[in-house]
Amino acid sequence: MTEAPLPSLLDLTPFNSAYQMNPHAVLDDLRNRCPAHRDAVSGSLLLTRYADVREIVNNRAMWRDPMQAEEGALMQRRFLERAPEGVPRTHISSILTLDDPDHARIRQPLAQALYARVAKFRPEVERLVDETLDELAGETAFDLMERFCVPIPIDAIARILGVDRNRLAQFRTWSEGVIQSLNPVRTPEQTKTMEAAATALNAYFTELMAERRRSPRDDLITDMVQLQAEGALLDDDELRINLQALLVGGNLTTTDLIGNTVRNLLLNPSELAKLRADPGIISAVVEEALRFEPPVDITGRIAPGDITAGGCPMHQGQSVTVSLRAANRDPEVFDDPHSFDVSRTHKPHVAFGGGAHICIGAPLARLEISVALVKLFDRFPTLRLADPDAAPSWRTLPFFRGMEHLQVQTQALA
Repeated sequence: MTEAPLPSLLDLTPFNSAYQMNPHAVLDDLRNRCPAHRDAVSGSLLLTRYADVREIVNNRAMWRDPMQAEEGALMQRRFLERAPEGVPRTHISSILTLDDPDHARIRQPLAQALYARVAKFRPEVERLVDETLDELAGETAFDLMERFCVPIPIDAIARILGVDRNRLAQFRTWSEGVIQSLNPVRTPEQTKTMEAAATALNAYFTELMAERRRSPRDDLITDMVQLQAEGALLDDDELRINLQALLVGGNLTTTDLIGNTVRNLLLNPSELAKLRADPGIISAVVEEALRFEPPVDITGRIAPGDITAGGCPMHQGQSVTVSLRAANRDPEVFDDPHSFDVSRTHKPHVAFGGGAHICIGAPLARLEISVALVKLFDRFPTLRLADPDAAPSWRTLPFFRGMEHLQVQTQALA
């Protein structure tokens, strides 16, 4: 019998219904048959083994900017199609896809200010989670995504940035539009939506930055314009695009992470019982959740010269795409990798990437989900899935994994 062809990168997206419903059946097969797969469709070397993925993401010499990719790196080059000529890369790309020295120059003051705020943000997160749960008081059935998982992250990043909390729904809509910039196969309609959202966000942050210079407040935008005034080497365009990236990245993926984790705890009552018995294990629960069902599928790098990746020779400009999802369930590293086990002996996952480009929002995401999970199950001790056998309503955005809806019910204790 003829062996099935190896999947392309596009087959590792919701466009492939088999992958959308069970990505690990596809990823396990790929890892077993060809863990370093040269994919002609994307023009990239696709890696699925933990060791190979971790080596690439932690290699600070690897490039990130698609401008460095060769013509044959088809997927990477798609990100450049609408890039205006003559405009500095730092004015149209956030730190997500910049290389040093610009990456380090912009990320350092941003991280300094963000982490200082996250370090004292727990009481505020506790308040906003309590407020969100208060609005569910007395309800016995609801969509957890709509009522809990979506509101908390967008409210949290809004409070840190200092944006108008009366416009949270609008920020969420803009975020959904702008995130399409990371979709290399978006439709013309999605591109139109993306551009409209980006224009609206640009105008909003331009106004807000000017306002904070006139009237400083206790928020991250004020921190950043003050760092500028004190000599931080980043201009307004660079600041604006990275503040927008925080607003977008700071809510969509954390929403998905909270929803995925609640679902997996409800599907694994023995693991939920461990958390109920000892909320002090919440950090272990979060790390297992990140390993087991992370919100981001892949990341990419570009070879800075002649290197070897996954045992394959590469030359300068060649693209490598790593499956964070596949790496996090590599049986060579994680015992019984398809089991959700909050007592698992900790080994570092790669859900947040690594190296110079490790997710800047990771500390905030960990804080939000930790508080949200403990308070949710404390407030609703009998929370359950409305239909445990129902197929999840997975989002269709390529390379991200989260649910559109998560219907839950509560019932009185006997």
